[in-house]
Amino acid sequence: MQMRNLIFRVVLFFLTAPLFAQGLSKVTIANVNLREGPSIDSNIICTIPKATTLTIDSLNNEAPEWVRVNYCGKTGYVCSKYLSDHPLKSAYSKTDQSANISSGVKYYTNSRGVKVQSPTYYSSPPSGATAECWDGTYSFSHSRRGTCSHHGGVKRWL
Repeated sequence: MQMRNLIFRVVLFFLTAPLFAQGLSKVTIANVNLREGPSIDSNIICTIPKATTLTIDSLNNEAPEWVRVNYCGKTGYVCSKYLSDHPLKSAYSKTDQSANISSGVKYYTNSRGVKVQSPTYYSSPPSGATAECWDGTYSFSHSRRGTCSHHGGVKRWL
C-alpha cells in the first residue's frame, strides 16, 4: 500500500510540475541559444544575452534538462544548466564613488580623465556603446586600447 501511495505521488508530481513552473523567473548565466525543440540538434531561433530574466512557460517531462520559455515574442527551449535563480552581479566589480546607484550603471575615469560608463549588460546595443565584449557586456570606451580587457576582449566593434 505504501509503495502504491509513493508511486501515485511521484506520478502526480510529474504531471503537475509544469503547472508549478509557469511564471517562474530565471536568469541566463551565459549567452544561450533559444531552440525550436528540447534538443541540442534543434534549430536555433535566436541567442538570448547573458543576464536576461526569462519567465518559464513550462518544464519538459521527456527532457527535464530543457525548459520552454518566451523571449521577445518567440517561444522555444533553453537548456536549464544555463539558468539561475539569482540575478548576476554587476559586470564592473570595483567600487566607484561616482556610480549612479539608482540605475545600477557604474562609471570609471579613463586615462584621459574622462568619466565613462563601465561595461554593462543590455539585451541589444545601447546608444553610445562602442564595442560588444565576449562576456555579453557593451563597452563605452573612448579608445580601442584596453577595451573589454576585463571582459574577455572585444567580440565586435560597433
